[in-house]
Amino acid sequence: MICYEHPLNERIRTLLRLEDLFNKVDFFSARDTSVEHHAALVALFEILDVTGRADLKSDLLQELERQRGLLEGLRKNPEISEEALDSILNDIKVTFRDLLNIPGRIGGHLRDNEWLMSIKQRMSIPGGACEFDLPSYHYWLNIVPEVRHHDFSEWITPLLPIRSSFSIVLKLLRNSGKTFHHTAYQGLFQQTDSGHLAHMLRLKIDKELPCVPEISANKYALNIRFIPFGSDQKTGVYEEDVDFELTYCNL
Repeated sequence: MICYEHPLNERIRTLLRLEDLFNKVDFFSARDTSVEHHAALVALFEILDVTGRADLKSDLLQELERQRGLLEGLRKNPEISEEALDSILNDIKVTFRDLLNIPGRIGGHLRDNEWLMSIKQRMSIPGGACEFDLPSYHYWLNIVPEVRHHDFSEWITPLLPIRSSFSIVLKLLRNSGKTFHHTAYQGLFQQTDSGHLAHMLRLKIDKELPCVPEISANKYALNIRFIPFGSDQKTGVYEEDVDFELTYCNL
């Protein structure tokens, strides 16, 4: 099965983007080559842009506090493991404190680094990070990998409370899901009732099927079209019936 996640509001969309970018930084910064470290720095700059929203920190703090209150209300539920509940509540407590202790604007330590900001500015130009444009960056990419690993650690560590915060929120969101099995007849599926309010949809189909879902959703209707993979016709629809799982996730 292959899973497609479709956020239904801007806040969840932002968290999913951050999750993807942090995963890329993890992957590429752990390698040793200059090309991979360049890719890691590109992703780090994208994180800086996404976290530039002034209200992201307050949004995460409010959501963590809201989830803490909801989870505390489950203590007397016999179907809930006290050990698991205590674990997630402790994670929320620690993360809330660390997030609250971030001084000033998220990523301020990166914005105060003139060398990094000069590279970021050049990277906004196609091919702008060539060695003749940024000789000091070219030097950095050619020093021993251990130095670059150390630099990445210093740049990423202050951002970890943000990562812990959205990781908790997305974990709770994904675990909240209610799953239903549906069939898209001749590649089309429509649902017009509002009985399943959600913040995110998770759609799973057999990865052997040569099609991808196009999802359009609001509080009134859900429409899914399965499009043949590689089709040059943007309006083309996969003509076979498609069985799929649809999970409605709600915080």
